[in-house]
Amino acid sequence: MTFMKRAVSLLTLGLTLAVVGTHGAAAAELKGKYMKTPTGYLMVLRHGDNVLQTLEQLARDEKIPSASFVGIGFMSEATFGFYDFNRKQFDPKTYRNVEMANMTGSIAWKEGKPSIHAHGAVTDGTFNAAGGHLLGLTVGTGSCEITVTVYPERLERFVDPEIQANVLGLPQK
Repeated sequence: MTFMKRAVSLLTLGLTLAVVGTHGAAAAELKGKYMKTPTGYLMVLRHGDNVLQTLEQLARDEKIPSASFVGIGFMSEATFGFYDFNRKQFDPKTYRNVEMANMTGSIAWKEGKPSIHAHGAVTDGTFNAAGGHLLGLTVGTGSCEITVTVYPERLERFVDPEIQANVLGLPQK
């Protein structure tokens, strides 16, 4: 191989690796990232991200005292639960490849760990809707956008002895 052919070959290989490496790094940097806003955070989650776990991680990492959030996006899987008060457990139902038309929830703390309480509504390709208490949520192809509004007071969840259900407590004044 001549010097010129070898130089062109090495240059082409280097450019190919640089482009692939840059694209891969950019995609990795987007996954599960968030940015600070004047009122809290904006999160953009990507394919395969676990929404509820990522919100818990944000609360831990940023030491969020309490917050509310709203979100939308395409989900590969959304699991809802309807709480059966007689059995004291959720009856789950999972939907796949759905649009999250709306997700609303709160972040508080329970026993030293973040406690996420979220409800939502999803629609399928035939525009049928389902919704309720979110037990699990995984981002599908595309993304999930979540706006988190942070509050200054740390809020705790506790089991209300009268109804034996987990509830959000407000500070005593």
